[in-house]
Amino acid sequence: MAESLVIVFPLYPQVTFLDFMGPQAVLQAVPGAKLVFASVGGQPIREGALTLTDLTRLEDVERCDVLCVPGGPSADVMQDAVYMAAIRRLGTTARYVTSVCTGSLLLGMAGLLEGKRAACHWGMRDILSDLGATPDAGRVVRDGHVLTGGGVTAGIDFALTLAAELAGPVVAQAIQLLLEYTPAPPFNAGRPETAPAEAMAFVQKEGPVDIQAECESIRRLTSGYARRGA
Repeated sequence: MAESLVIVFPLYPQVTFLDFMGPQAVLQAVPGAKLVFASVGGQPIREGALTLTDLTRLEDVERCDVLCVPGGPSADVMQDAVYMAAIRRLGTTARYVTSVCTGSLLLGMAGLLEGKRAACHWGMRDILSDLGATPDAGRVVRDGHVLTGGGVTAGIDFALTLAAELAGPVVAQAIQLLLEYTPAPPFNAGRPETAPAEAMAFVQKEGPVDIQAECESIRRLTSGYARRGA
């Protein structure tokens, strides 16, 4: 592994903080890793009551070894030409192209998932097929140099998988031990296949994100992608 391993998280308005906070907790412990958190213009990024400041200007990031795109409501950022150009540029030369949750849709929109299997949040996973990728229901999916995680909390599993790839399984296991990562959720409701119908109905009607509306917005954009033959 190189002495300095540059890992870039390109952030954007409405990004889900846990999508990158989990991975950063793992990856900052990888020997030689330098984590860069960037946004267009270095603008502060907010979620709820939390605001991240002093971010690097995404336009100024010259290269990276690992590009890790987090998810969140993505329709608006897909239309940000500066952001999309930056991840396309960085992803073209990165050693690993990675994402968490709906970050894979941004990779796909940037043309970085053509012919690749990829994971995504369950609510939007099928949109990957509109972007030249093959949707995969796996929690962590590897296809060549592309490594993608499923929805939100899968970011920790993804990051440990990537840490093992970068520094070996012993280092990854040591990081897992330090984080005491031994998930034991109180409910088996983390996927549509196992969640009670009442929980699914609540998410669809009263959840903080209108998944159906977001899907419709993104599909309009991805149909444009298909027409361009990107």
